[in-house]
Amino acid sequence: MPAVGLRPLLPADIPMLAAIFVASIEELTEDDYSEAQREAWASRAEDEDAFAARLNGQLTLVATIESSPVGFASLKGKDLLDMLYVHPGFARQGVASALCDALEKLATARGATALTAEASDTAEPFFARRGYVGERRNTVTVGDEWLTNTTMTKSLGGATPAGHAS
Repeated sequence: MPAVGLRPLLPADIPMLAAIFVASIEELTEDDYSEAQREAWASRAEDEDAFAARLNGQLTLVATIESSPVGFASLKGKDLLDMLYVHPGFARQGVASALCDALEKLATARGATALTAEASDTAEPFFARRGYVGERRNTVTVGDEWLTNTTMTKSLGGATPAGHAS
């Protein structure tokens, strides 16, 4: 497989990233969420201006393979990994890991001692393998649907997140 490249978000990326967001939810989360839940979640990309505003308001990295976007991730503030989505055709090929590696380094550079993610039930094992620890289960409302996720935190740079013994 060609190497994964990373670059900052460009305005022209928004339609492709919205499509990746929707495809990722529709195809990768079907074992953990109902069709109605997935539709409600994916609908967050229908308003492209709002979707763009969310990504533009954060530090957003785009993963590319042969110059084509295949995934993206965003860092909100210095310590919240807000969004991490990979096109289903490129799942489990190192794209999400490359994005996480970069955001973890950027969070550290911004002074964060830990990074937090609201991990979907589908993404929870991925984050656990990367050293994130489950803090609490959450239920969020999206449209008329309830979705569950887990707040997970990873210590950065050898520090221990508050509330965790080493």
